[in-house]
Amino acid sequence: MTKAHSDSLKVGLAQIAPVWLNRAATTEKVIQQIVNAGKEQCDLIAFGEALLPGYPFWIELTHGARFNAPDQKALHAHYMQQAVSITSGHLDSICAAAKAADVALYLGIIERAGDRGGHSLYCSMVYINKRGEIGSVHRKLMPTYEERLTWSPGDGHGLRVHSLGEFTVGGLNCWENWMPLPRAALYGQGEDLHVAIWPGGEHNTHDITRFMAKEGRSFVMSASGLMRPEDFPADTPYRDDILASIDKSHLANGASCLVGPDGEWLIEPQIGEEGLYTAIVDHKKVREERQNFDPVGHYSRPDVTQLHVDRTRQSTVVFKD
Repeated sequence: MTKAHSDSLKVGLAQIAPVWLNRAATTEKVIQQIVNAGKEQCDLIAFGEALLPGYPFWIELTHGARFNAPDQKALHAHYMQQAVSITSGHLDSICAAAKAADVALYLGIIERAGDRGGHSLYCSMVYINKRGEIGSVHRKLMPTYEERLTWSPGDGHGLRVHSLGEFTVGGLNCWENWMPLPRAALYGQGEDLHVAIWPGGEHNTHDITRFMAKEGRSFVMSASGLMRPEDFPADTPYRDDILASIDKSHLANGASCLVGPDGEWLIEPQIGEEGLYTAIVDHKKVREERQNFDPVGHYSRPDVTQLHVDRTRQSTVVFKD
């Protein structure tokens, strides 16, 4: 089997559950999917939001808004300890696997950011190219609802796109995909393959994936995670309290999917099962759909409306030595 021809890419949706709040074990699952994607001759794969080491499901299950509660402090401390420090090399093995497999990828991580003191957490979306190099780290601009109790607001530094064959790829975290201006920031850089990552859920991916494809006249990949009661390891702090509050088979049921720039399904939402779901995307389809609508090109009025984006990496302290 060979890679897709120059006008197309083979893409994959890596829908897996984490070994929850276990960075090392979840990293091994990610690497296995990268290996699988290489065997399938994929050019690009995408994983769900916050997959490494996991989404903070405990907050809504254990009354996470209680101030100064010992269980919330303990869970947050454990989360921080298992989070990803890029500068400490926690993604090095994933980068090496991407290079060996000749696959680019988007991965959702919980980032413990050294440039912000090292004790706050960011929901970040990392792009790694086929050479195994980190191309961008986008910190979620606004955590959603209860996520704000554990994640910090990000900045615009990661609102970037990357060339991959004939395509220009970009992406956003979860409900950022509902935010018109960040979408426009990516469109304005020529994005024609959009990667939306989610913790998992058909209620998230089913409608907006098709809408974004029609708006951007782009291919849109929605990559979701899974989470089931059996995915909580035995050593999870307060595991019994968390499990006692679960009344369904899935906390996140996946629903990864892929839509063409005409809004039609290439891969319909995949519910409840781990797997690598692949398809070929052809850039000719983008060019055809841009004939009648291009949101930042011929169908725009920059003399009337413009978007200004600050992409500096924000920090509290600037040192001049």
